[in-house]
Amino acid sequence: MADTYQADETVDITDVVCPVTFVKAKVALEEMDEGQVLAIRMNDGEPVQNVPRSMKEEGHQVLKLNANNDGTYTLLVRKVGD
Repeated sequence: MADTYQADETVDITDVVCPVTFVKAKVALEEMDEGQVLAIRMNDGEPVQNVPRSMKEEGHQVLKLNANNDGTYTLLVRKVGD
């Protein structure tokens, strides 16, 4: 059975480039409560490589990375700690 997660908030970073992609995602996560899930919509390439790694380095839980039908990806991250 596949894990399904319900996002509490969504941020779209397809219109920005690294390193702003991570900064925008991090700011969105900072506004959330511990345990909430953020869906981050991003482009392939640097964001897919860097944002999940950076979220882990910040101590957050990366839940899933899904490929969308439009060439973008959605990363689900659970906020850990405040």
